[in-house]
This record gives sequence, C-alpha cells and structure tokens, in this order.
Amino acid sequence: MKVAFHSENRTVAVTCLLVSALAAAWAADAADGVPSGHPGTGIELKTRNESVRNEVRRAIDKGLEWLERNQDTNGCWSSAEYPAITALGLTAFQLRPGAREQPAEPRPVERGYAFVLGCVRPDGGIYRKELPSYNTSISLVAIVAKGRPEHKHIILNARRFIAGLQVPSGGSGANANPFEGGIGYGKADKNPDLSNTSLAIEAMALSREYLEAEYLRDRSPKDAEVANMADLDWKAAVRFIQSCQNLSSYNSQPWVSDDPAGKGGFVYAPGRSMAGETNLPSGRVALRSYGSMSYAGLLSYVYAELKRDDPRVTAVRDWLASNFTLEENPGMGPQGLFYYYHIMAKALMAYGSDSLETRDGHAIKWREALALKLINLQQPDGHWVNANGRWFEKDPALVTAYSLLALDIVYNGL
Repeated sequence: MKVAFHSENRTVAVTCLLVSALAAAWAADAADGVPSGHPGTGIELKTRNESVRNEVRRAIDKGLEWLERNQDTNGCWSSAEYPAITALGLTAFQLRPGAREQPAEPRPVERGYAFVLGCVRPDGGIYRKELPSYNTSISLVAIVAKGRPEHKHIILNARRFIAGLQVPSGGSGANANPFEGGIGYGKADKNPDLSNTSLAIEAMALSREYLEAEYLRDRSPKDAEVANMADLDWKAAVRFIQSCQNLSSYNSQPWVSDDPAGKGGFVYAPGRSMAGETNLPSGRVALRSYGSMSYAGLLSYVYAELKRDDPRVTAVRDWLASNFTLEENPGMGPQGLFYYYHIMAKALMAYGSDSLETRDGHAIKWREALALKLINLQQPDGHWVNANGRWFEKDPALVTAYSLLALDIVYNGL
C-alpha cells in the first residue's frame, strides 16, 4: 500500500465527522506532536433557527443524562464484548454542545474511556474477541475525538491494524477482484462490505493528522515508508466503493443497473444487497439500492476527496434526493432506521449541503426535518430505541448514541 498524499488545500469533507465540533475538540487539546486542529466547515447559514436549536439542545441533554444513568459498572454501555457501542456514546459526549466549556469531563466519560482503552490489543486493534475491524474503527474515532497527546501511539497502532485488514490489490481489467480495496469484519475476511469499509475510511481520515505529524512533515523517505503501513491504499478503497454502486459507467458487474429506481445508489457489497433483488423489464435481475448504504457511499467518496461534480458523487446525491424520507430506511423499511439517520447526518454535513435538492427543484432542509423527527421519537426518559431489532437496534444504548450523534451534527449546523 502507498500513502495517499492529499492536496494541501484539503476540503471540509476530509475532516468530516461532525466537522466543527471535532475541530474545536482537536484545537483545544493541541500539544507537541499532536494535531493543532482542523479548519471549520466553511458553511455559514444566514440565520439560525433558534427555536429548533433549543429543542435539539434539550433532547441532547436528556439523551446524555440517560447514558449517564445507564452505564455499566465496568464503564461500558451495552455489551462489554463490543467496545464500539461505548465508543459511539463517548463520541456523542465529546461533540455535545458546550463540551469544551466544562471544567472537567463527567465521571461516566472517564470510565467509558478507561473501558475502551482497556480493549487495546497487542496487535493494535481495539476489540475483545469479535468484529475487530468494526470495533477498532469506531473506537479510534472516539479516541481521536478526545484529543489527548498520550494516545498518539494507540492511534497510530490502530491505524496500522486497520490498514492491515484491507484486501490488497491484485489483478486489473477483466481480472480485477471487485472486493480489492475493501475491509470486512476481521483479519481473514476476503469478502469485505461497504459498511465496515466506510467505518474504516472514516477512522483513517479523521486520524490522518496524527500520521502526518509523526511521519510526513519534514521527515525522511524512511519515515514515509513506515507511514505506508499505517494508511490505506486510497485508490483501491475508491475502486471498492464504486464496486458497490449501481452505476454502469463505473461498475461493470452483472447485477448493476441504470434503471432509474436504483441508478447511483449503493448496495452492501459487490453482488449483495440487504434490500434484495429486482427484476428489470429486460428480464435481467439487478440488486436494489438502499438508503443507509447509499449515504455510506457518499460519505466514503467525500473522505476519499472525490470532487462534488464527480459523476459517482452526483449520481448518489441524485439517488438520495429522489429517495429522501425520514419514515423509513429506503429499501429496508424500519430495519437499521437509526443507523440510517446517523449516517445521513454525517454524510450530508461532510458533503457540505444545507439542503438536499430534488430533481424537481424542491429543496429539503434536512437538518430541521431530521431534528424534529428524532425529537418526536425520543422516549420520555431520554433514550431512543427501534422496535425492529435488525442490526442490534433494539439496544437502547446503541440507538441512543446514533441519535445523539445525529443531533450533535444538526445542532452545530443550525
């Protein structure tokens, strides 16, 4: 793998996860050898919707209070086998409104970080027994959000671990393996998926400043060689992303269709869609695009620094605009609904859009719409939960973390 030397004029997209909030966190905790912060979003709204903003702030406070009351004695939320769930909650605490104004972190946050850091393995991964890629990627984002200089080597080692999970490039043209460049659940997973790959891409993009500070600023060629081991092959990653997109101009697999219902959207993995198949008028069988993976595809393209006018980006943007809804995860109904809300907020914030323009010219103010939807779904005691249990969404700790992260993004953009 080779280090991707991105342009100096980096777009807001690359600093993504809830850009402005993490920017404040990194800048506040800058230290020698540690990133001094990221630029802001570059997005300025002419007016603030203070009424909605205040409601969002109250919903966030109630959700965080619920997490504080429902933390296990060992510092984790939900299952101790999955530190990623605890890490999602910790990131929500780091991004909460006014987080950096507090003199000290809440005790539950300290305990949560102690638990996650206790899951660091000798191989650099951050996991217990299962799902090493998933747990490491999400935990790495939480550690980066904390911004402590003493965690630098944990961050770099986690990057090396994630980079080592990427399926290496091999053949080309007709011999190319559509799975090359992707990342699956574990070390020996040769059938990666877009969900795990997008999480890994996010973690690597958000922690890249640590790599540059350690190896790539006025350092020797040998340092650059070492850095290769701690970064993705970004070109291969982009090839994998597009191998999950319903776009025949960039993806020649037999399941791909340019039928208007699916064109530009994404599926779970090459040849596999959680939304199933569809029979085209021609008699050919195609895979259905669906909402959550289409936002994951958009977010991954943004992190990989594809331009806004790149045909792959415009195609997924158009599919998302045509299929925008908050009533379901398009193509999946209630399955994965709160992950859908969470990834929607991240992707649209990173893309840099205040509204989602439909083909008929209608502008969807997604922040306000998403905020009101989540506020209405919040339980009286502050938590959220999905009645549909697919992908662990009957777990209130997981779903509350998803919801809080989405609201953090909304709040910082309103």
